[in-house]
Amino acid sequence: MADQRTSTDRAAAGTNNPPTEPRERIVRSDRHMTDVEALMWNVEKDPYLSSTFGNVTVLDRPPDLPYFERKLLRMVERIPRLRQRVSPALGRLAPPEWEDDPDFDIRYHLRHIALPPPGEFRQLLDLATMLVHDPFDRTRPLWEFYVVEGLTGGKAAIIQKMHHTITDGEGGIRMSEQFIDVTRELKELPLVTIEPSSESSGTNIFEAAAETLGHTWRRGLGVAQRAALNTADALTHPAKLADLGPELVGILRSTVRQVTVTDAAHSPLWAHRTLRRRLETLDLDFDDAYRCAKALGGSLNDFFVTGAARGAGRYHAKLGAPVETLRMAMPISTRTDRSAGGNSFVPTRVVLPVSEADPVEHFAQIHELLNQIKQEKMLGLVEAVAGLANLLPTSVLVRFTRQQVETVDFTTSNVRAAPFDLFIAGGLIEANYPIGPLGGTAFNLTMMSYRGTLNMGLHVDAGAVTEPALLRDCINEAYAELLAAGR
Repeated sequence: MADQRTSTDRAAAGTNNPPTEPRERIVRSDRHMTDVEALMWNVEKDPYLSSTFGNVTVLDRPPDLPYFERKLLRMVERIPRLRQRVSPALGRLAPPEWEDDPDFDIRYHLRHIALPPPGEFRQLLDLATMLVHDPFDRTRPLWEFYVVEGLTGGKAAIIQKMHHTITDGEGGIRMSEQFIDVTRELKELPLVTIEPSSESSGTNIFEAAAETLGHTWRRGLGVAQRAALNTADALTHPAKLADLGPELVGILRSTVRQVTVTDAAHSPLWAHRTLRRRLETLDLDFDDAYRCAKALGGSLNDFFVTGAARGAGRYHAKLGAPVETLRMAMPISTRTDRSAGGNSFVPTRVVLPVSEADPVEHFAQIHELLNQIKQEKMLGLVEAVAGLANLLPTSVLVRFTRQQVETVDFTTSNVRAAPFDLFIAGGLIEANYPIGPLGGTAFNLTMMSYRGTLNMGLHVDAGAVTEPALLRDCINEAYAELLAAGR
C-alpha cells in the first residue's frame, strides 16, 4: 500500500541492524468488520472485484515444516482473525462479524507441494497466480500458505494468500513478524493448541438483531454527534460560518472526484476485462532509487509511481495506440500506530500524465499530483460512505462498484519490509514479490522493499494487457530513464 507518510523514506534513514526478537504489537482484530471491510466482502460476489492479495517469498532452501507449522500456530493464537470465519449480520444493516471456526485445522491453511521438473521461476509465478485467483472457502478462515519445493538450485518458496478483510499490506507485513526469524537458527517452540473461544460463537437470532440495531443506532449517533459538534463550534466561533459554504462545496467536489467518476478508463487497449492472470517481476536497487527520488525533489513513492505511469504510456506507444493520460487507483495508508492486522487505508483515484518526454518534468508533475491527492477532503468520509453503500441491495452495489472500477486503468501500491536478512524456518528470504489485487483494473504494480532491493510484482489481467512481458520491459525502461536523469 502506498504510504504517503514517507515510511520508505524513514526506512532509508533507519538502522540495518536486525532486532533480536519480533516486536510486540497491538493486534487489530475487532469482532465486527469495519464498513470498508464489509464493502470489500459484499462486492466480491462479482469475481472481478476480488480483494484477495498474495506474496511469493523465495527462500535459499526449503523451510523446516514442523517448525514453520508451530510458528504459524503461535501467530494464529496471537491474531484472532486467522482462526475465525465470517458470519453475516442480520439483514446487512451492520457489517459481518468474525466467529471462531470450531473446526480450525492448521494443516488446511498450511500446505506442502512441489513443482514438476525443471522447477523454473516462471512455473512458480504461474502457480502463484492460479492459487491466489482461486476463491476462498467462505466457511473457513480466509488465508492459505503454500510451501513450494522443487525450484532449481535447491531453492524453495512460500506462496502466501490472504483476504483483504483480514488486513491490508502494511498490517500483513507486521503480522508476518510472528513467523519470521532474524537468524537461521531454529529455536525450541512449545506446541500451541487452538481452541474455539466461547465469546464469539453461538449468537442467537435475538442477540444478532439487538447487535444489528445497536450498530445502526451507534452509526447514526456518531453522525449526529459530529453534526452537533460542528454546529456548536460554528456558534461559538461565528467567523467560521463564512467558511462553512466553501468547506462543504470542497467536500462535495472531492467526493464526486473520488466516489462517482463518470468517464471511462482512458486506455484504448485495456477496455476489455477478463479473469485471466499473469504475474511478472521487476527488481531495482533501493539506494539508487532513493537517491534518484531525492535528487529529483520527491519521495521514493513518487519515483515508483512515475515509473509505472511512464512505462504504461510507453507500452501504448509501442503498440501504436499512444495516450496522454491514464487513471490510477492507489490506496493511502491511514495507519498511525504500530499495530498488526486490520485495515487502515483509503482508496483514491488520480489521472496521471503518461506521455511526457522529459523524465524530470514527468517526475515533477506526478509529485505534485500525488501531493494534491493527499489533501482530498473526502478521505475522512470513506468509512461513512462505505457504510451507506453496504445498505444497498447486493446486485445494485456490485453493479455500481463494477462501473466505478472500470473507470480505472491500473493500480499501484507499496509496502516496506526489512532492510536486513530475514529467515523463515531456517530458509533465508532472498526476495518477496507481492501480488496485489486487480479489483477490475488492467494491472496492479506493487512494490516491496527488502534488504536493499525493490521487489515488484506486476499482476496483470492478461486479457486486457495482451503482452505482459512487453509491459514489464516498458516499466523497466522507464525506471532506467529516471535513474539516469537523477544521477
